[in-house]
Amino acid sequence: MTDQPEDPNETPIQRALRLKKAALAAKPKPPRGGRFQREQAAAAASSSKSKPWMTR
Repeated sequence: MTDQPEDPNETPIQRALRLKKAALAAKPKPPRGGRFQREQAAAAASSSKSKPWMTR
């Protein structure tokens, strides 16, 4: 990594935010639609019958 900004008009805060977004994008993502999501969806569906005002 270089300390030279790619855009000379870029402020240090903008540069930090760009670097932060790049670092977050490089991290491995958790698998989508795993057991946790299914459990959450099942819990929301089972409790929604007694709470009609909680519909999406």
